[in-house]
Amino acid sequence: MSSPTDALKIKVEKSKQELEKTGYFKPVKIFVGSATCENAAGAQKVYEVFSDALKNGSDFFLTKKGCAGRCNLEPTVEVYFEGKKPENYVHVNEEKAREIIDGLKKVKK
Repeated sequence: MSSPTDALKIKVEKSKQELEKTGYFKPVKIFVGSATCENAAGAQKVYEVFSDALKNGSDFFLTKKGCAGRCNLEPTVEVYFEGKKPENYVHVNEEKAREIIDGLKKVKK
C-alpha cells in the first residue's frame, strides 16, 4: 500500500511531465494578457504576432494569461527570463510586440 506522500510524488512527477510537453520549462516564458477586456484592447492580434514570430523559437514558451486587474494598461505582456526578474510591458500593440520580439532575439544570441 502506498503512502499519501508516495501518491503526491507521483502526481508531482506527472505534472512536471505534462508541463514539459507544453514547453513550460524553456528559458524564456512570454505571457500575453487574454482576459475579455485585454482581447477588446487588441491582445489577440498581439498574441498572433508573438506566435508567428516565435513558432520556430526553441527557447521560448508562449501562452496567454488571465486578468491582471490593470485595464488601463492593456494589452499587457510579461516576459520571464530564467534566473532574472520578469519584464512587464503595457499598451502593447502589434508594432510594440515586434520590438519586444526583436529584443528577445538579441538577448538570445
